[in-house]
Amino acid sequence: MAEILMFRHGPTVWNAEKRMQGRSDISLSEQGMETVRKWHLPNEWMEVPWYVSPLQRAQQTAELLGQEKFEIAPLLIEMSWGKWEGQRLPELRERLGPEMEEMEALGLDLCPPGGESPRNVQERLKPFLKTIAKAEQSVVAVAHKGILRAVYAAATSWDMLGKPNEKIRDNCAHLFQVSPTGEISVKTMNISLLQSTEFFPRPLNYTP
Repeated sequence: MAEILMFRHGPTVWNAEKRMQGRSDISLSEQGMETVRKWHLPNEWMEVPWYVSPLQRAQQTAELLGQEKFEIAPLLIEMSWGKWEGQRLPELRERLGPEMEEMEALGLDLCPPGGESPRNVQERLKPFLKTIAKAEQSVVAVAHKGILRAVYAAATSWDMLGKPNEKIRDNCAHLFQVSPTGEISVKTMNISLLQSTEFFPRPLNYTP
């Protein structure tokens, strides 16, 4: 058995403006950097393997946390929003009207023009999860909201219609268990990165 501690990168200007970022390589904002500097991870989680999205906002997040040894994992790149990147959801809904309603009703299969659906993301993550499973250890992944939502949906059979059972909160890490065959399940959601690490879960095979 293996496990993966996953969290989203720090905030960007586009996050503050509620724009769809996707593959756009936006850096952390000054406020985002200050936010990440307030995060805390137990030392033992700094010593396990780290996998980081190739986008600079994820790499900056790892570096600000003091992690210099990480592997770039291309499969962790954010979900592509295609022609919608840089746009805001309310504006899309206003412009597209009923067409947007129909697309949003697809849940996991919502696919922006020229982009990916969450189900596409789940499929492309399978080789990464199988690699983690074979290692039979704890790892950290610095990724994106779209990745987290796709992983959570796979772990809980959420169809992305309606709200998830648990809100995926920012400034938190989320711990998932990975079976030997690469299937994922929730272990602990919404572990605060802003509070004391005293009650933070420890990695597998951890010995004080």
